[in-house]
Amino acid sequence: MEDLVSSVCGPPLAPNTSVAKDVGIYTHAIAPWTVKASLKKSVAPVNGIAVSGTHVFAAQDGKAQVYVYSRQRATQEASVSFQERIRCVTLAGDVLVLGTVEGRLILWEVNTGRQVATPPCHVQAVSCLAATGYHLLSASDDSNINVWSLLQLLELGGEPGEPERTLSNHRGAITGLVVGPSTNADTSLCVSTSRDKTCILWNYQTGEVLRTLLFPAAPLCLSLDPCARALFVGAEDRGLYLVELFGDKPLLGSRAAELASIVVQVTSPLGVADEDAGVPSCVAVGYDGTSVYTGHSRGKILRWWLIDSGHAAEMANLNASVTNLTFVPAQPTEPLRRTVNVVKPNHAQRQYAMTVQLDGDLDSASTFAEKLATTGLGPFLDALASEQDL
Repeated sequence: MEDLVSSVCGPPLAPNTSVAKDVGIYTHAIAPWTVKASLKKSVAPVNGIAVSGTHVFAAQDGKAQVYVYSRQRATQEASVSFQERIRCVTLAGDVLVLGTVEGRLILWEVNTGRQVATPPCHVQAVSCLAATGYHLLSASDDSNINVWSLLQLLELGGEPGEPERTLSNHRGAITGLVVGPSTNADTSLCVSTSRDKTCILWNYQTGEVLRTLLFPAAPLCLSLDPCARALFVGAEDRGLYLVELFGDKPLLGSRAAELASIVVQVTSPLGVADEDAGVPSCVAVGYDGTSVYTGHSRGKILRWWLIDSGHAAEMANLNASVTNLTFVPAQPTEPLRRTVNVVKPNHAQRQYAMTVQLDGDLDSASTFAEKLATTGLGPFLDALASEQDL
């Protein structure tokens, strides 16, 4: 079942007794559309929440605080204070990464309480974060994107060094940042949007610009489909734009119709939200890639069916600006362990204990691994068939 987490920020837009005033985060079931849980007292900015299999982490708008909510109990578990105001957050496994208004990164291991902070790496606020298993990308209002090695940042006993590289082709504040699923150096894709009305596709491991897209209005938010074959962008003109990366005229790869230096004009939106919805501030793509959800400044969550010529249906009106939409991970990245209670950061502590709950038999091998280890062609073919079914 697909669960979509949304957050709101700001005062109620209109008197509406059907919407609770103190609820800041909702968990919605997609089919049928219902509210499964509501979390209170949070005011999260754009790019200000991160969702794991067990918890929701919410930065508080204009404050140096992060609220931690237990998804199982649907209650606030902790309020964690930091020395700088938090602008955005993301998860890199069991590490919560925070971008500050002062341009610094803070990495907090939620299972141990260990905290690592970088020197100010941006001259303005960190506006967006994206992470893979090996890299961390930080984007800023200063128009730059820094690419960091996670291993170097989290090295025990070491000091955070400099980023591996800086991507600096934008000329305006970065409004959105996503990273593709591949970690291969040749296919490491990230996409950024900026107030300069451009969207740039990068190979973040080499720093190469793969393609620049120009929009008629400033793009405010973006999302990749699950296979990284299409890009969805919400813009200031209330339009939702669909960009096919490998369509009839491929934009990337050896089959690209034009040189990477050619700027592509994006002119026709998939659809335009009604004026009473306001501008989009966040966008999320369903697991199957056939539906897109956008959150808007006037409280509405819209669903766009790609098989229905971009027609938008109103799914909810939360009566406050919708700042975040994110799907709950369908499969936890670490299925054999889960975080029961987070450990608050402790600056003075130098010894740490990991607090996790182990699920299942850690010594058991998967069916695929067992069949792959047996002799004979038959079990090997069965193993390949089971892998394709997955």
